[in-house]
Amino acid sequence: MLAQFLQYLFSGITIGATYALAALGFTMIYNASTVINFAQGEFIMLGGMLAVMFQQAGFPLPLAVLLAIIVPSLVGVLMEKTVVEPVRSADTVNIIIITIGASLVIRGVVQVVFGKGAFMLPSFSGDTPVEIGGAMIMPQSFWVIGVSALVVVGLWYFFTRTLTGKAMLATSFNRTAAELVGINTSWVLWMSFAMSAAVGALGGVLVTPLTMTSYDSGIMLGLKGFVAAVVGGLGSGAGALVGGLLVGVLEAMGAGYLSSSYKDALPFVLILLILFFLPRGLFGSRQTERV
Repeated sequence: MLAQFLQYLFSGITIGATYALAALGFTMIYNASTVINFAQGEFIMLGGMLAVMFQQAGFPLPLAVLLAIIVPSLVGVLMEKTVVEPVRSADTVNIIIITIGASLVIRGVVQVVFGKGAFMLPSFSGDTPVEIGGAMIMPQSFWVIGVSALVVVGLWYFFTRTLTGKAMLATSFNRTAAELVGINTSWVLWMSFAMSAAVGALGGVLVTPLTMTSYDSGIMLGLKGFVAAVVGGLGSGAGALVGGLLVGVLEAMGAGYLSSSYKDALPFVLILLILFFLPRGLFGSRQTERV
């Protein structure tokens, strides 16, 4: 029983780390602009698909991974400049609809280029499982968990110890005041889109050796990342991390002990409960904490 529990727990933590990266992407853009970017899932999908494409084209795996992160970052900047910035003064609902439209465009382009098939990326450290307490863990899971932890620490350092990060935080607290002290808030916005896309793409690269990827794989990953962000408290970096892990573990436990048929439904049941009892999420509102 313990081995089975640990198996489900490690599986939940692994996929939860990916949800946490997606939630951090939502958080960064929301903090900078109050925009909820529903194209975040497509950045996750792009990371995985591009890593496969570059690897199959003969690039060394480290270079393929690097390019698979850089290209979605550029797509994020392009999206902000061409889609979001021209309608920045529009209502929040309208901007959300626009980001959904952008996600459909990205998904359609990827479907035309890559087709509808599923693709696999080689594991970074082989496929020999590691036994922990009777549970078998794939080496790639350690990459997902470890790199996600490093990203969280890196973002904390960036936003609390660097001038650029503090400028982004200042913009998130009061955009007008930030502009009055000379901060280029337009630059902050496209920077937040670039970083959000990079973090999402990194999550897609890390999880693809475990789950495979396809043109529509970003839909559920993005939605569950949004659930994680809301559960933790939209705008809270710590909340994104805790929410991602919570959603991942709940999903794995539900699939293991109940039925895999409920796997995708459980995160949305969780968000309903959280919004009913804790409307601001586990870690409060965006005014109380940042990434």
